[in-house]
Amino acid sequence: MYQHILVALDGSSFSKRALKEAVNLAGLTKGVVHPVYVVDKTPIFSYAGYYDPITLVDALRKDGHSVLDEAEQACAAAGVPCRPELIESESLSDDVATIVLRHGEQIHADLLVLGTHGRRGVQRLVIGSVAERVLRFSRCPVLLMRERSADEAPAE
Repeated sequence: MYQHILVALDGSSFSKRALKEAVNLAGLTKGVVHPVYVVDKTPIFSYAGYYDPITLVDALRKDGHSVLDEAEQACAAAGVPCRPELIESESLSDDVATIVLRHGEQIHADLLVLGTHGRRGVQRLVIGSVAERVLRFSRCPVLLMRERSADEAPAE
C-alpha cells in the first residue's frame, strides 16, 4: 500500500506528530519513511538587511540536521527504514510546498504526511498554508495532522 511515505518536517510539534503517524504507517505497511526538511532561502534572496545571510542559512541547516537526526532515531526505534533529506530552495520561484511536491514526485511517494497549524480566517489568508498548497496540488494522497487541543483525549 504505502511503500514510500514522505513526511515534511520543520521541528514544530505539528510536524513531530506527522512523523509519528508516518512511522506508524510505515511499520504497518513495511514501507520507508522519507523525512524532508526544507531550508527556505527565498526570503534571503530579496532581503538587504543588517544580518549575515550565510550565518542565517548555516543556522537553518543546523536546525534541519537536528530535526532529521531526531526523525532517524524515531524510525530506528520503530524498526522502520528511513531516508532523510535536507533540501534547499534555489530560486525565488521555489517555495516550501513546491519543493515538497517535487521531492515527492522524485521519490515516487505513495503518501505525503504533513503537520498543519490549522490557521483560519485572515491569519491563513495573510500567512498562507504550505499544507493547503501541498494538498491542493499533490498527485498522491496527503495526510494532514493537526496538533491535539488541550481538551482532546489521545485515541490510542
